[in-house]
Amino acid sequence: MAAVDTAKDSAISSDVPVQNEGDNEEKQIHESLARKVISTVGWFIKDQWYLIGMGIVILIASQVHVPLSHQDVKQEVVSYVTVSIIFFIAGCTIRTRTLLENYAKWKHHLFIQVQCFLMVSALMFAVVSLTATNHHFLDAWLLIGLIFNGCQPTAMASNVLFTRQSHGNATLTLVETTIGNLIGPFITPLLIRMYLSSDAWYTQVIPPQTDGYGGLYRRVFMQFGLSIYLPMAVGQVVRHFFPNTVQKVFVQWKLSKLGSLSLLTLLWQTFDHAFATGAFDAVKGSNLVFIVFITIANYTLWLAISVLLSLPWLDRKDTVAVAMCAPAKTLALGMPLSFVVFQNISALEESKIQIPMLLFQVLQMAMASLSTIGFRRWVDAGEQKKTAKDEEAGTSQADQSPPPPERPTEK
Repeated sequence: MAAVDTAKDSAISSDVPVQNEGDNEEKQIHESLARKVISTVGWFIKDQWYLIGMGIVILIASQVHVPLSHQDVKQEVVSYVTVSIIFFIAGCTIRTRTLLENYAKWKHHLFIQVQCFLMVSALMFAVVSLTATNHHFLDAWLLIGLIFNGCQPTAMASNVLFTRQSHGNATLTLVETTIGNLIGPFITPLLIRMYLSSDAWYTQVIPPQTDGYGGLYRRVFMQFGLSIYLPMAVGQVVRHFFPNTVQKVFVQWKLSKLGSLSLLTLLWQTFDHAFATGAFDAVKGSNLVFIVFITIANYTLWLAISVLLSLPWLDRKDTVAVAMCAPAKTLALGMPLSFVVFQNISALEESKIQIPMLLFQVLQMAMASLSTIGFRRWVDAGEQKKTAKDEEAGTSQADQSPPPPERPTEK
């Protein structure tokens, strides 16, 4: 009996470590899974922080509004300050030599700016013209807002951010966005006046403008001379005289992110204005759904077109830069421009014009931010192929090279 009990005890004791080992393995699997989830969430927050910040500012704007009596002052201050910060940082962070080198790529400029200003706006005008055949479907001010948004230059801070995340040619993006936003105050008002001079029924709601193009451009450059051209020039001067300080402040201390934060502030003030004036409540839900659908279709279409047109003659990094610039539209120029182009209209009408731009901005940021994941893999795969091909070419060249001559042996 004692021998049997001893055998049983030994069998039981031998089973215990096996059970403990199984528990430990299961515990390690759970811990590993938890670490992966935390790592993935942390990566997403770090990679898509701008998208998350955009959601936060929209949520704040929808819940707490600046009083209507202070809206004009808020718009004036925020528009000047945020746009000035964005272009001052651009002036400080762009090397003058890089600007001059990339400005010489006139084919790239023509290719991108024609798409951004002319082709995108022409497509949007065609969509609006088709939609306007039904006078009762879409609000007149929303139709005007769609045309207005289609005439804007490409975005600036967000384009550079997303191109960097995609491992594309961020310098080319920076130059193209700078060119677009510098010529935008000339071209955009001209395009808007041209499209709205069609005498369509929805243009009849616009009050008559008695000052013509001279008065329009006087207002435009009074606004943008102070908030775009002057800060950009000052930034270049600061960079020239204090290069080390600029490098330390904007690169090492990461203060270049102030440009993105300024854009988020501009987005907040625009949504705050729309919510405070009740613009979203005054627009039918079907109208908002239609604008969202048109925005997604428009952005996706031009993203695909820009990539397909770029592939035959541009490398992958430049193609990503084109894809980020061509379909995008700026809020930094568009928002203050809406105040100067359309005079003598109510705050509600002003907000309705801005609704298509706001929805486009949110959807554009979301789609561009998510597209960086695919673009990044595509660019990295191309770089790996290029590296492998260069190594293979170097190896074959080394194999084909003649052996070194033998030294004569001394007798």
